Amino acid sequence: MNSQPVNTIFVNCTKNGNFFVTFLKSLKFFLRHSFVFILAFSSLSFQQQQNFDPVAKGKAIFLYNFTRYFEWPEKMQAGNFIIQVIGSNPNINQELNRMAAVKQVGSQKLEIKVNNTVDVNLRPHIIYILNDASDMLKEVCVKFKGKGALIVTEKNGLARAGAAINFVAVDNKQKFEYNKTNAVAAGLKTSDELKILAIAVD
Repeated sequence: MNSQPVNTIFVNCTKNGNFFVTFLKSLKFFLRHSFVFILAFSSLSFQQQQNFDPVAKGKAIFLYNFTRYFEWPEKMQAGNFIIQVIGSNPNINQELNRMAAVKQVGSQKLEIKVNNTVDVNLRPHIIYILNDASDMLKEVCVKFKGKGALIVTEKNGLARAGAAINFVAVDNKQKFEYNKTNAVAAGLKTSDELKILAIAVD
């Protein structure tokens, strides 16, 4: 029966022991840093969930879907399709920019413009006036009358004050009012199908 010298066995055990110690240290390092990455990812995921605004998301989807029910003047059917947001709502801006990165209106690329004032040099297809800028509706209606801009608001009563579409909440659900007369006055061709989905106010 062959047997290894005691010194050889000792050396092998020592080598194996060193390897095992090194392996344990590496495993410990990996697990410790993996745990940190997992925590970081979980924190980021939680933060994204916390920042998610379902109302903003819903309104952004509505705005995009409205494009199916209107026809803009021929001269506005080239170049980018511009949605101008007047007022302040970072969540709305974020959702619209996310949408613009992956959506188009026909062959037109979506472009989002955010302003706190009325930019008469801009030729937007949709003007979305946020709640905090509602007082600017009259100015917008005057300056963009007949120029092919669909005016959308989100404050009670504004569909009767010049807006073509006005977001409202009914029984905790997102709805919208539609004033066809105001849409036509804005220079748009309209589809009666939208009335089926909307709360008509004219």
